[in-house]
Amino acid sequence: MTAQAKTPLLDQVRVPADLRALRPDMLRQLADELRTETIDAVSVTGGHLGAGLGVVELTVALHYVFNTPDDRLIWDVGHQCYPHKILTGRRDRIRTLRMGGGLSGFTKRSESAYDPFGAAHSSTSISAGLGMAVGRDLKGRRNTVVCVIGDGAMSAGMAYEAMNNAGSMHSRLVVVLNDNDMSIAPPVGAMSAYLSR
Repeated sequence: MTAQAKTPLLDQVRVPADLRALRPDMLRQLADELRTETIDAVSVTGGHLGAGLGVVELTVALHYVFNTPDDRLIWDVGHQCYPHKILTGRRDRIRTLRMGGGLSGFTKRSESAYDPFGAAHSSTSISAGLGMAVGRDLKGRRNTVVCVIGDGAMSAGMAYEAMNNAGSMHSRLVVVLNDNDMSIAPPVGAMSAYLSR
């Protein structure tokens, strides 16, 4: 049995606009099928499975609530983007992930309009998002900029500097803290302990 035979609802979603046409009570099934597809694809290609599995429901929710790609969705760590790639028109190529000429293992601007920022590793999403929000405001646009950052990435100075700047500018920016215990290694330190409490 192929993965697609196990994913009848996901088979109907080519881009997020298709996802937004679903009823809210269908989203749980879609998330379960997206998880199945992600596991199946990574079992073929290799890659960072845990980070993607940690954001399946979040990915579905963000693309359901926000009008991507007009609303800008910025992933802080590229490893998280596999479910995002599946939902944004790249499912047919997901098994080329990390292969020569295949999909990038990270978000990549030249790959899709749904990848507004080329993220690899962590702590840059809020800075990038703030820059996009400032540009949006200068152009008089009304789209939303959404930054997803994990609990591990929040410990970096760059993230704090960006939040400080965003707060002082009173910029309209959505920051999602994804505290899901899916770091590369067990999270440690004061920030992790604080978020756990």
